[in-house]
Amino acid sequence: MVISVLHPHASSTRTHLSTCYGLLFNTLPLTSPLSRLTMARSNTSNPEVDKLQQLIHSDPSGGWDKCWEKGMTPWDLGQPTPILVHLHQTGTLPKGRALIPGCGSGHDVVAIASPERFVVGLDVSENAIKQATKLFSSSKSAENFAFLEADFFSWRPTQLFDLIFDYTFFCAIEPEMRSRWASKIRDLLKPDGELITLIFPISDHEGGPPYKVSVSNYEEVLHPMGIRAESIVENHLAVPSRRGREKLGRWKRSICKSLF
Repeated sequence: MVISVLHPHASSTRTHLSTCYGLLFNTLPLTSPLSRLTMARSNTSNPEVDKLQQLIHSDPSGGWDKCWEKGMTPWDLGQPTPILVHLHQTGTLPKGRALIPGCGSGHDVVAIASPERFVVGLDVSENAIKQATKLFSSSKSAENFAFLEADFFSWRPTQLFDLIFDYTFFCAIEPEMRSRWASKIRDLLKPDGELITLIFPISDHEGGPPYKVSVSNYEEVLHPMGIRAESIVENHLAVPSRRGREKLGRWKRSICKSLF
């Protein structure tokens, strides 16, 4: 379920809001009439969707915190990301130090934390970090992860990371900030570290967040940083409502580093 802090009197609007969020984040199944309508008419306006986007556009940092405060978190699955859990369970994730920017309520952080992997969950939202701390502070693996309220772009950790996992973070930032995102990824990742991205939402809708993405959007900003994909495949474990709009990318620094 989606973690929310809606006031009691708002419970009767949950179904309507969920539909609106599904339209905004393309989380309705492709077979849904509403989904087909949205894909065909990307300029369709919805008051609830407009309200969420206005919150974020009016205050790019504080707007996200207000979304968490109001329970407007359609990107939050309310559970660990299935493909990430699979990679962890099959032993195909790098060990060492891992970073999850835009960690939200922290499910992915806790899911891959282990004695061999310390995970830092980073989020600009105070309310998101409070939510994550409340949910997982008593976890048996609490010594293997930490939640931190900070701005990804200005944050300066003292240690680099063996793994960075990005899901619904790249698509949430303004497209003109994507080069800064790639530069920060390069600065935070160890020379032999790995970036794992879930490329979502692959669609043709206008506006955002979430902003539409494509494989080439990632390549355009990561290649100049000397980071190239080792594999890009369909995410066969995507949640049903996101199947067909999501790819798994695994990236590492190329041998020939960029001069830029």
